[in-house]
Amino acid sequence: MTEAARAARMTEALDEAATVRVDGDSGWRRFLRVTGRRRSASPARELVAVGTASAPPTAPPSDVSVLPADATVAPQERVKRKEPLPSERPANAPPDPWKAFATTAERPPGRIRRGLRALGRALIHEYAVVTYVAVLLAVAMTWPTLRYPLHTLPQDLGDPARQAWQIAWSGHILLTDPIRLWQANTFFPEPNSFAFGDSLLGYAPAGMIGQGPLAAALRYNILFVLAHALLLIGAYALVRQLGAGRTGSAVAAVAFAYAPWRLAQEGHLDIISAGGIPLALAMIARGHGWSMRRGFRRTHRSVGWAAAGWLVAAWQVSLGFSLGLPFLGVLGLILLVLLVRLPIRWLRRPAERPVLGWRLLAVDVIGPLIVACIAALIAIPYVRRGGTSTATAEIKFFSPPLRSLLIGPAESRLWGGAHQVPRSSLSWPAEMSLLPGFVLYALALAGLAFSIWTLWQRLLLLSGLAATIILTLGTNFFDGRWTYLPLFGHLPAALGTRIPGRLTLWATLLLAILAAGAVAEFVRRAEHWAEQRIPPWPGPWLRLATLIPLVLVLAEGWNATAHPVIPAQPAAMRTVSGPMLVLPTSELTDQMIMFWSTTRFQHIANGSGGFAAAHQAEMRRNVATFPDAASIEYLRSQGIYTVVLLRAYVAGTPWERAGDIPVDSLGITREDLDDAVLFRLNPSAANSQPGSTGTQPGTGTQPGTGLQPGTGTNTQPGLPPQQGTGDQFGVPPGTATQPTLNAQPDGPPTLIAAAGR
Repeated sequence: MTEAARAARMTEALDEAATVRVDGDSGWRRFLRVTGRRRSASPARELVAVGTASAPPTAPPSDVSVLPADATVAPQERVKRKEPLPSERPANAPPDPWKAFATTAERPPGRIRRGLRALGRALIHEYAVVTYVAVLLAVAMTWPTLRYPLHTLPQDLGDPARQAWQIAWSGHILLTDPIRLWQANTFFPEPNSFAFGDSLLGYAPAGMIGQGPLAAALRYNILFVLAHALLLIGAYALVRQLGAGRTGSAVAAVAFAYAPWRLAQEGHLDIISAGGIPLALAMIARGHGWSMRRGFRRTHRSVGWAAAGWLVAAWQVSLGFSLGLPFLGVLGLILLVLLVRLPIRWLRRPAERPVLGWRLLAVDVIGPLIVACIAALIAIPYVRRGGTSTATAEIKFFSPPLRSLLIGPAESRLWGGAHQVPRSSLSWPAEMSLLPGFVLYALALAGLAFSIWTLWQRLLLLSGLAATIILTLGTNFFDGRWTYLPLFGHLPAALGTRIPGRLTLWATLLLAILAAGAVAEFVRRAEHWAEQRIPPWPGPWLRLATLIPLVLVLAEGWNATAHPVIPAQPAAMRTVSGPMLVLPTSELTDQMIMFWSTTRFQHIANGSGGFAAAHQAEMRRNVATFPDAASIEYLRSQGIYTVVLLRAYVAGTPWERAGDIPVDSLGITREDLDDAVLFRLNPSAANSQPGSTGTQPGTGTQPGTGLQPGTGTNTQPGLPPQQGTGDQFGVPPGTATQPTLNAQPDGPPTLIAAAGR
């Protein structure tokens, strides 16, 4: 066979094989699709052509037939493709033993596994870690509050005892008789007596747990520590939402939560409980997708976060109006900005319409209405206290001078002793030691020139800081005619707006935001410098340098707060029913008596609160000579027929010998108990006869007359009996009393003694 014949036969055989491969081999087709190469119509001819390129052309032999290049093969002459194997076995076939070795699809996780995974992610989330750190830091920075939580109270036994009673009362009455919420068991027979001060109504769920003084003390101490933790969490969330990094937000949160001025307010849980303010602002900003560094972002809007922010705001207002009223003003400014800003954005950016969406707009309408309704309902009993409008003299008395922003409180371990002399120049140091922290001042000053915030944002923060400081000064800035008095000078005293210094809260928050900008910029530049290192990661010294501001801020917040021991509850407070009067009575001792009444909540005439000082001062004047005819008639006219005299606490008071005076001629009975003397004031016959005239309130024996010899009490008109040298409810002998101003219904403010506050 010649060479040409062999080449022709090989070409024919390869053409047949190529036909089979092109029809049945899908792998080759996938290869062509991936590589983008195109295969010729006859790969066999190309192969033969390559192999015979060097051979001379010869004529084909006569016995070999060569098909032309454009010839086609009949379908019946092609090799048929094999039928695919069945994918499923017949029903009557035995099971395949090799199926156990086949690959199986992974089963999706069930509900339990998905829930556990979600829980695990939540436990290590950034804000979960912040919560852990905040609680641990609160325990450490308020120590030894939780060392003996059943037997001690922070700072003193005055306002903390009264506020522990408030929480206990709200929880008790909401479970038993919610309609009588504002008709408290103290200040009998005054109506709406629960409105004599910030109600702390938001803590009512905690007041439903436990009963008695021990439970009240434990509850108060736990809430006291958690309030500090919430301060840190709320400030961290707000500054983080505004756009600062973790380190800058941590410094701002610690500076806000543990500012030195706050140590002077440790005895006021309503002032410490301010963490809901920054937390609500952070949630509202998160719900609207807004931050200072990035502006509005439509993809980051969340209706749930916005609704949660308005609910937290309502809870914060329910704690009291001392901080709630300024907070309502800030929320009103935010709504005003939204009302002006949104139409402008809607007109300038048509492609982003709608700006918020109808759901978020509905939340922004319903949420503020809920906050306003809750505030209005709580304010009703406060407004009903007629004739208690705050006088200008009262605000002027509590208005701090500008130098008070540089003076630390006595409870500060770092600045308490160093600032003793300048603090003594203040007329009311407890409310005028307003130092936010020198480290915070330095960081905020650096933040004006070195910050992640833009220049306009820094100028806006500086303007807000100047405005809050002016309001904090009260009448010490042009007599407050165009600043504090138009905003708060005509509100009832019961709303708690008579102390301008408490607005330092807002100045501290603005200072913290400025400081966070400086710290965040320092961290950003440190990381930029570290990128040039090998490996590109901050070294240990560079990491430590970013934490120095945090350590310094914590050092300034180190407390030296006292934790006095709570006196044991007298047995008479657990057994005697009301209405009754407990002696001795004074501004300080009545707060502990209110605390002791948490076992039975019987009606008592005792009560202490700056907003009921006029009535209580009158009551103390009329019972200063008890037991005598005038004081007995006054108590009967008030509906009080039981008097309990606590023998262990009457030394140095007008009632020191009241338990030994004969009472047979007074128409009353006396019973000696283990730790008290019980007087029963039976109604006199004169009061039961028609037309008889009894002694009216306020017409009894005035202070300074009818006192027993040897009492050593010099009571001046217009002042309640002052304490002597005896130990009164945990107050050490010799404790000086300082005057506080309280508005009278129909006259100028009157000085009322309040030990240490």
